[in-house]
Amino acid sequence: MKSATLPPLRVDQALRESAEAVLHDGESLSGFVLDAVRRNIAQREAAKEFLHRGLMARDEARASGEYVTAAEMLARLDATLARQHAAARKTGSSA
Repeated sequence: MKSATLPPLRVDQALRESAEAVLHDGESLSGFVLDAVRRNIAQREAAKEFLHRGLMARDEARASGEYVTAAEMLARLDATLARQHAAARKTGSSA
């Protein structure tokens, strides 16, 4: 596959200096920017998928007429968390 380039970015000197100040040993500014772009793409794709699943769940609930109240869902989540904490205590790991 042929490689392509991203558009060049004009930034103020302070932003460039801030980016350079947080580079790891051996990391280039280009590598840092590429990593930031990849992470932002992944985050946006995850947010889009999360929204899609939420809308699908809403539509399924409307179609079936079966809903779960916020209080019921919070109770379920609390129970799941309590089970996980109990299991972690049993095995000696921290959760």
